[in-house]
Amino acid sequence: MSPTPPDNPEAGDEGYIRSAGRGVLLALYAALRSLKLYPLENATVQKALDDLQQASKEIVEVEGELEIRLAGDFIFVNATRLRLELDNFTAMSNVMNLFRSFRVGVLRVHPRVERREWQALLSLFLTITDDGMDERQSILHERLRKAGVTGLEVDQADGQDAEDELRHARERSKRTYSQGVAVTKEVINSIRIGRTSNLKRVKRAVQMIVDQVLKSETSLIGLTTLRDYDEYTFTHSVNVCIFSIALGRKIGLTKLQLYDLGLTALLHDVGKARVPIDVLNKLEQLEESEWQLIQQHPWRGALTLFTLRGYDEIPYRSILVAHEHHMKTDLSGYPRHIRPRALGIYSRVVAVADGFDAATTRRAYQTTPIEPDQVLREMWENPRRGYDPVVVKALINLIGIYPVGTCVILDTFEVGVVASVNPDPAYLNRPLVHLALDSDGSVIPSAAKTVNLAEQGSDGSFLRSIVKVSTPERYGIRVGDYFL
Repeated sequence: MSPTPPDNPEAGDEGYIRSAGRGVLLALYAALRSLKLYPLENATVQKALDDLQQASKEIVEVEGELEIRLAGDFIFVNATRLRLELDNFTAMSNVMNLFRSFRVGVLRVHPRVERREWQALLSLFLTITDDGMDERQSILHERLRKAGVTGLEVDQADGQDAEDELRHARERSKRTYSQGVAVTKEVINSIRIGRTSNLKRVKRAVQMIVDQVLKSETSLIGLTTLRDYDEYTFTHSVNVCIFSIALGRKIGLTKLQLYDLGLTALLHDVGKARVPIDVLNKLEQLEESEWQLIQQHPWRGALTLFTLRGYDEIPYRSILVAHEHHMKTDLSGYPRHIRPRALGIYSRVVAVADGFDAATTRRAYQTTPIEPDQVLREMWENPRRGYDPVVVKALINLIGIYPVGTCVILDTFEVGVVASVNPDPAYLNRPLVHLALDSDGSVIPSAAKTVNLAEQGSDGSFLRSIVKVSTPERYGIRVGDYFL
């Protein structure tokens, strides 16, 4: 729930701008939907336009101006970034997609704006369907001029600003990811040699990951594709931490709960520090005795974390998750339970994140990873896997039917790498894709061109569609290059 605006808001008050800006975006989305569903004279449409006019007028009266700016994956109102939350996700995603489809970077609302001008702008947004963003934008500008719209000003997106924001987000994500790997390595190696680990550094790393997921979820999840075979134990823990935090956010956990969940996820495999390295890194199929050693890591991890409580506070949930994350919801996994129990939500979330990352990563005893879309299908359809279906559904909503990093073949004969789930939940099967090879097989520089598979032509047909999933190695593609 958004904060209640103050009785006497002052210009520049970020709390007020976030609350009022959220109201404008919700009103804008409601008016668009109403115009799309009902004729103009309908009472619902008229009320939606009244609400939009009133919401925008209130901000202009307090701030003296109203500017809605799109920069990368963020929406800013008067230079204050709006938070993407569960209750405004649909509205903000649809507005962002609409702006992008017309290459709109800035919408300025002047004090003299009239209600009819909102009606004119939104109607044009819904009726202009010409091919190409540049054509749509030029037609929009021309028709706004002819309609005498002067209270609303639409400017082109600044490609350099969006590019800079994306680059900064990637740099922050890389620093956060590398810090997570470094502290995980320190913890595991310290436990192996019997030395006390600095758990305060672990908590700081988790806080960085939570903050980065909240700021730029897509860029950080993209880095989970950088799966290093030689550093599997450490990168896997960081990947599970990232997926778990993103899943926790998806199911509505608070920020403090995300910190706790992130810590449990980062330490879920700490018991592997008690498993011989030659077993963890064995290239051949594991023997039964070696597999039994692997299966001991949950309870060994619980004991290890319990002994660390004296050095630095470790939540009991972390101990519990280390013990439970391979048990399965029907308790048919390992270690075997002594009495009936119900797995906690943290254990169920970490189990799904752990299972997905492990199955899609090449390991010592699994030389060929499974394609991400196949892993999701198996997790969802096979009850014997023992995953919580609600959490699996949240994972599908988070990363899409075609997860980030999946190599896809398009019906245009282009080859690409999935960049992110489509922000419009109606198009889970139509992600955003980094093109890697064009239709004649020529290499496109890493992430030089990103396309939205939900984009349609003037006849309503999709411009590109996925034909099938393939292995990136077949085309000489290094998936990680598209997220660095």
